[in-house]
Order: sequence, then C-alpha cells, then structure tokens
Amino acid sequence: MTVETLAAERLLDLAARIARAHGMSAEDAHLLADTLVTAELWGHGSHGMLRLSWYMARVRSGAIDLNTRPEVIGEHRALIQMDGRDALGQRVALNAMQTAVARARAFGVGAVAVRHSNHFGTAAYFTRHAARQGCAALLFSNASPAMAPWGGRDKRVGNNPWSIAVPGGALGEVVLDIANTAVARGKIYLAAERGEPIPDHWALDAGGQPTARAEEALAGLLQPIAGHKGYGIALMIDLLAGVLTGSSFGQSVIGPYKPEGRSGAGHFAIAIDISQLMPLDEFHARVACLVAEIRSSAPAEGSPGVFIPGELESLSKARLERSGIALPAATWSGLLDLAQGCGVDV
Repeated sequence: MTVETLAAERLLDLAARIARAHGMSAEDAHLLADTLVTAELWGHGSHGMLRLSWYMARVRSGAIDLNTRPEVIGEHRALIQMDGRDALGQRVALNAMQTAVARARAFGVGAVAVRHSNHFGTAAYFTRHAARQGCAALLFSNASPAMAPWGGRDKRVGNNPWSIAVPGGALGEVVLDIANTAVARGKIYLAAERGEPIPDHWALDAGGQPTARAEEALAGLLQPIAGHKGYGIALMIDLLAGVLTGSSFGQSVIGPYKPEGRSGAGHFAIAIDISQLMPLDEFHARVACLVAEIRSSAPAEGSPGVFIPGELESLSKARLERSGIALPAATWSGLLDLAQGCGVDV
C-alpha cells in the first residue's frame, strides 16, 4: 500500500486553506481542520482527512450553510435548546459543549438539546474539551441509517455515536468514544481506499450475508455491537438526540457521505461541574486509584497490558506528532484534487 507521510501542521494548514477557499470563516476552517487532523493523530483515519472532500461537497451544495450560526432558542435554567441552523456540525457541537459547561458552572449540571445540525466528526474531540475544563461530559448524536433493527434486514437505525469523558489529572482525560455498530462506516471507507479486506463480522452485503469486501459492505448493512444491545442503545440515543431535541430522526437523517440534503442531525450534550461535588484534586486522586487498580490486572496471554479508554489515542498522538501522519495514496490524491479544484497551492 502506497502512503504519503506529512507533518500534522502541514495537513492542518492545507485543510484549513481548502475550507477557507470554499467560503468558510477562518475560525471555522481551523476548527474543522483541527478535528480532522486530531482524528488522524489519534489513529482514526476513518474520521480524518478522507472526510474533508465530503464536507466540502456539502458546503458546495448548501447542505452545510456557511451563512448561519447556531443559536439558543430556549433557556430553562440548566437546560438549553439550541438550533444549529444547518451550520458546520463541528461548530454546532463545540458551541453546545461550551454552553453546557457554562451552565454547569452556574447550576452544577448543564444540558444542551441541539436540533438541525450536521455531522461533527469525532465526539471525543468535544467531550475532551469539557473534561479539560474540569467537567465530566457526555455527548450523544444520531446519524443516518446504517444498520437494521434487531430482527429486521433493512436500514432503519443509525450508528448514533456517543462519548463520555472525565478529567484524570496527570493521566489526562479518560474518554470513551464509540458508535453502536461493530465499526464506524468511515473505517470501511478507509479500507476501501487502502484496498484492504475487512473482518467479515463488521458488515453484511446487500443480500444480508457477511462480507469481507469493503465495497460490498458499503452497499449493505453494518452489524450492531453486541447484537441486540447495540441496536437498543442506538435507538435510545436517537430518542434523546433526535426525537427529544426536535431534530430529524430515523431514516430522515442524512449523513456526510451524501453531498446534498439537509442533515437534520441532532445532538444532546451534558456537562457536570465536578468541583460542585468534590474538590477536583480529590476527584483526580480517586480516578488515579481506580485506574491503578484496573492496570494491576495481569495481562492476558499475548496482550501488551491493560489500557484505559482514550490512552491508545493519546499514545498515537504523541508518536505521530513526531513521525508524521501517513495517508493512503488515494486520500492524498483526493486532497490534491480538492486543493487544485479550489485554487489552493499545495
């Protein structure tokens, strides 16, 4: 597999300039680029640079509206209603989490129900933001249909990702970020770009049979995590992020893979001000105690040891900041084409 290795700073600059060339503000262009490069640094190329062309296609079609900003449409003490107004999903999610943190400072807990947003990339980017400010954070989002309901055979339920993060003091943030399918659809797109097979438990083809071919998986269904449990969690998240927020839900949500059509994605963000329950240093010490207990487990045969959620991403980030980010040839070629198409000098 041919790859192109580039410094994170170069990728961030290139992505931001491409976004600005499409009419995005400098602030939003930097935010979008940072979320994509951060995903690459975390080792999640599925949510990295291959998505830039998808977002720009939705900007060109007007599905992402660069002339609007998310706005608060309802205030109920700790609970806020926000309309994303079809703005850049990363901007909407960051505003929602910042608002949740501000309400948590005032009331101990803050919750923001978001309607009419767009795909926002990696949920952990935003929950980590809150954790760095001394909050425990939760973020839920619905997504376009990707899997069948348990007992069904056609697409009705999104992978509906969610993230939980807490500050860990010297440990950094302890953070979980998962979708409710066996794998994020972006990982299948990445395998297709790399020309690699996928595990046959990830997805079904259009005929409902397990497949190791990425192209067949993209035309078929993703499998839920843990069978009926993954389906159930995904459905409940759609009830919170889609139904409760007043946004689109179920089959009405359009994902970033399609260049046209209002996304209708909904999010639900929650922040808890830890200092109103106990001193933050005490919380950090308690986290460290639990983590030490978990890490003391004897490693399973062939295992390098025990990791806590978010640790592998932090290790990957430290490594790739030194060595550079390796992009599949197809991803790099797509970036070059995108830059050339909007007059950006690479």
